[in-house]
Amino acid sequence: MPEDETGELVDGRLVEEEMATIIHETIVSMLNALLRSWLGDGRGLVGGSNAKFKVSLRRGRKPDLYLYLPGSRLPRGDALVIDAPPDLMVEVVSSGRTDQRRDRIEKLAEYERFGVRFYWLVDPDLRSFEILELGGDGRYVHAVTAGDGRIDPVPGLSGLAIDVDALWAEVDRLLQGA
Repeated sequence: MPEDETGELVDGRLVEEEMATIIHETIVSMLNALLRSWLGDGRGLVGGSNAKFKVSLRRGRKPDLYLYLPGSRLPRGDALVIDAPPDLMVEVVSSGRTDQRRDRIEKLAEYERFGVRFYWLVDPDLRSFEILELGGDGRYVHAVTAGDGRIDPVPGLSGLAIDVDALWAEVDRLLQGA
């Protein structure tokens, strides 16, 4: 796909991507800042939603966030399409049925096959934060599911803690302003 093309490639067809709300973008921004701060300068790589991943021969996806841990094979800096699976992909689940199906069923299976070690699903409607980890059999298992509190430790990311309550407090603040 051309670099300025929106959407994702699914079975050779361009599929429209979801329209992100302010809540969606705020969660992505908060997690991006948290992961970047945890990584520190010059270590690994955190990227955002315009990166195009070739998850299979006929499918391309654009996760909300992705992370390569220090020591992982990084994609080339000039790559328009990335074929190296990151260590983590993050999706903030949108409210629409199509978007929920895409994140919870389609992308889950695609990221498994692609070899993404961790998949985070953050659902502001359900107030759930799920961390799935790729098992030895190549299938995801739930490592953590939280609705509140803190996730500490975060599987695979030693020293990182996620304050789920602070995340939902920010969502509530935005909802009250609506």
